[in-house]
Amino acid sequence: MQVPHDQLLAQLAQLDQRYTELEHQVAAQAGSRADPQAYQQLAKELSDLRDLMMTYRTYLRIEREAAEADALFHARGDLEVREMAKEEALALRAQQADLLMQLERAWLDRHQAPERPLIIEIRAGTGGLEASFFVLDLYRMYTKYAAKCQLTIELMHAQRSEAGGLKEIAFAVKGPGAWPRFKHESGVHRVQRVPTTEAQGRIHTSTVTVAVLPEPEEVELPAIPAKDLQIDVYRASGPGGQGVNTTDSAVRIRHLPTGLMVTCQDERSQLRNKEKALRVLRARLLDQIQHEQRTQIASDRKRQVGTGERSEKIRTYNFPDRRVTDHRIGLTLHQFDAIMDGELQELVNALLAAERTVG
Repeated sequence: MQVPHDQLLAQLAQLDQRYTELEHQVAAQAGSRADPQAYQQLAKELSDLRDLMMTYRTYLRIEREAAEADALFHARGDLEVREMAKEEALALRAQQADLLMQLERAWLDRHQAPERPLIIEIRAGTGGLEASFFVLDLYRMYTKYAAKCQLTIELMHAQRSEAGGLKEIAFAVKGPGAWPRFKHESGVHRVQRVPTTEAQGRIHTSTVTVAVLPEPEEVELPAIPAKDLQIDVYRASGPGGQGVNTTDSAVRIRHLPTGLMVTCQDERSQLRNKEKALRVLRARLLDQIQHEQRTQIASDRKRQVGTGERSEKIRTYNFPDRRVTDHRIGLTLHQFDAIMDGELQELVNALLAAERTVG
């Protein structure tokens, strides 16, 4: 869907007025800090608009320069100067057209991104216990990033490993802007580090897979018929607090037509575990349907997590060198500790910018 350019520019002009107001309000709040919560909300709104508004203001500047070059070309005067002005005007108009395309893509991305909750699933791939430890590391990283973005996390399901890591975990992320912030996390994340059990100090490579699934709405995925579901209940096992092993509260749901299976045992209530398992199952079913549709139209997108092999990596976390590399855009950052502490915005911004450039 395209937005008429005159309508797009009119909407961006209104948004630019709001951006200017936010700049003044944030500056005033920063001086007084009378209401820290209000300041954080204003600063977040300002940050969310910054990339779009910087592109829009660049577009306006190029438009002014192109108009000046056009005027110089049409003015009476030296022929050589007029020819130079003509060439400059053509180059500026080309830049302006590119910027307009970027603005349209950014605007559509901003307004078409689903605001409903996401379900993120993280699973250990190759690497045994080290992979399970990194599942826990990524979960902590994402929860800290979500908190910085004022998003909320709801744990759906976790399967713990023997040594304190996680074989897999599923959780919902809720709040405005969740989709653009997390959508590029899908894929294979590779970790390189020296395990605590490695006496020779050798670096081991492990992988973890991440899937980011928007929770479906009824219009996208109607209610699943009861005849298509096999629901089993059983006694929960493993760590979970007092009483976890005393009732048949754990739930396993199998979708018979596809064979998809989801388990949940983190709640003491069988009903709550069933509700969470159904939410995860619906998200997986929608992802499967959308994947089939993308394949039919020859989309260049691949299945979110692949097989978990090291060669399919989208990002590498190198502990010895304290660096993080996103292989899709060739970006290496050395703010390793900050990233693992949830400072992901620089990576997110770079991925969104690359997406807008490619279109």
